Amino acid sequence: MESQSVTARRPPAPALLAVVRRPQVFWGALSVIAVGLIAAVIALLIRSGAANSGYNWGWYVVTPWTAAGARNSTFLLRGLIPTVTAAFAAFGLSIGVGLVVALVGFIPSPLARGFNRLWVEVFRSVPVLVMLLWVYYGLAISIGLDLNLFAATVVAMALCDSAFEAEIFRGGIQGIARSQIESARAIALTPAQTMRIVILPQAFRHILPPLGNQFVYMLKVSSLASVIGFGELTRKANELITTEYRPLEIYTFLILEYLVLILLASAAVRFIERKLREATPD
Repeated sequence: MESQSVTARRPPAPALLAVVRRPQVFWGALSVIAVGLIAAVIALLIRSGAANSGYNWGWYVVTPWTAAGARNSTFLLRGLIPTVTAAFAAFGLSIGVGLVVALVGFIPSPLARGFNRLWVEVFRSVPVLVMLLWVYYGLAISIGLDLNLFAATVVAMALCDSAFEAEIFRGGIQGIARSQIESARAIALTPAQTMRIVILPQAFRHILPPLGNQFVYMLKVSSLASVIGFGELTRKANELITTEYRPLEIYTFLILEYLVLILLASAAVRFIERKLREATPD
């Protein structure tokens, strides 16, 4: 009789089990690791490039351990609040406009559906940079509406994003089972009540991930507002470059700013998704 050796499997470490069983801990740890790896890759690329090109890096312009670097870092970080504020305002406005456009598309009228398709196709086709320039300079000339930098940024980004929001809402509403609408009719709900009480709450749960992605997109696309002079992160970096003449160092700092900002926004979106799933079980 042949003897068989059985190798006992070692149980996973408790710390590892805690990370795997708690998604928020897992994603948080993964984000920290990702930031560290990206920072290490950037440092290696910079070091190898400097060795090959002979470029003398001047990190003193952004390092917080020198007086000039601390002053410049503070100046760059002042663009954080305008960036986040403009993204939030434009995102909220685009959600409202997009929802209205999507609901108009469900009206059984060729005119209403034509308006929906025209809005989506037009504003989905116009680049955000072109819309920013036209809203800031064109509205003042064409209709006498002179918007300030913040308002022009919010309006331009919201108009372009509203087309995508309308399509997101349309997909979420169409994804609701037909039986839900028939049940609402059976208890004598009006179409408006059916949409408000039955359809939209369920649709919002399904479209939250793409809405979160759109918010992250708004944070990044806000950098285009620097061309009209809005004082967000990229504009602050460009202004500092004109006085310090260190574009690579300052743009590297800008990359890290956006990286941390987007990772935090993504973590917040995942947190909201998880809480929503817990609050509305299947």
